Amino acid sequence: MQREVRLRWLFLANLLNNAGAAFMWPLTTIYMHNYLKQSLTFSGIVLFVMSMAMIAGNYVGGRLFDQWRPYWTAILGGGISTLTLATLILWHSLWPYAVGLVIVGFGDGISMTVVNSYAATVTTRSNRYVFNMLYMALNVGVVIGTLLVGYLLELGISVVFVVTTACYVGLMGIVFSTFNVAPATSRETAAQPRGQDTTPRSHRQLIWMIAFMIFTIYLSYALWESILSVHMTNLGIPFRRYSEVWTINGLLIIGSQPIVSRFNEHFKIGTQVGVGITLFALSFLGLVFARQYVDFIIIMVVLTVGEVIGLPIAPAWVDDMAADNQRGKYQGRYNMALSLGRAVGPLFGGMMVAQFTYSVLFITVTILMLGSLALVLLRAKRENLLNG
Repeated sequence: MQREVRLRWLFLANLLNNAGAAFMWPLTTIYMHNYLKQSLTFSGIVLFVMSMAMIAGNYVGGRLFDQWRPYWTAILGGGISTLTLATLILWHSLWPYAVGLVIVGFGDGISMTVVNSYAATVTTRSNRYVFNMLYMALNVGVVIGTLLVGYLLELGISVVFVVTTACYVGLMGIVFSTFNVAPATSRETAAQPRGQDTTPRSHRQLIWMIAFMIFTIYLSYALWESILSVHMTNLGIPFRRYSEVWTINGLLIIGSQPIVSRFNEHFKIGTQVGVGITLFALSFLGLVFARQYVDFIIIMVVLTVGEVIGLPIAPAWVDDMAADNQRGKYQGRYNMALSLGRAVGPLFGGMMVAQFTYSVLFITVTILMLGSLALVLLRAKRENLLNG
């Protein structure tokens, strides 16, 4: 049996999964507030619960990938999301919609971890290249989803769910036809039985530190998706300008990823993560002084450059340190940290602004990111793990 899923199918699966998910995130607040007449607080609670369900899915997906069957785990995750969204086409009043979002979050959490875990088994290309391509697929999917959802909603909520379901049906088609392989993580041997973690203790500790760093990064990134829109409009900048900043972000990511993937083989993973996350973190310090629209454009460009340098290869670094039979577990841990950061970010940002100021918030997250990065790099250097 074939030992790995071809990269092009992993790329397309990740693109379709994230395009479908990107229809749902910006839709939720608008649909619940403008159409279902619910408060912004209620929609925020629903999104938070959805994020928690996604974290649970990340965990379950990783454990099942390692200890059950990778192929059937992929079918389970995609199937949960697809069937739920198909139901929402006809049944999308308040509580079916809210509960459906949570169930989709759980299914997506499984799917995210499974795709990353399959990617970790690819041997025909370097893991840096593989994870760079997955990161580009994620962002292409997000750009497609966020661009189309505004137009589709004008045609009716059912149309949005039809198109979203079509994305997941495409994902399931790829899973059924290409994911039935025997990756290295599914092999059992007498010396290394399934479920026994043979990852060295020093590697496990560094992976935990990387997970904490990723949590701080995505907590901060979530501020751009929530708090920054209010901050910019308070400064007199029209909301449409805020949307244009995200368009710049998406185009920069898509355009720069192939270039970054050509050159990242020449640097140690630790060096690349250090440079990228430092730029990413310092961009938030720039928000303290930003007052004009052009300031936010420059800050987003710096953030995006740091993002494409440091973030795509972070899961590759985790993969380098994980034992072969525990790849799903540690990719799940990585995705749990990412999802938790996204969930906590808007709540943390709102509390900080209510108690202090925007400037204090931006300085705080900058310190959090740089501090967690320093811990990772110092530990990696001490354990001689800067190259994975």
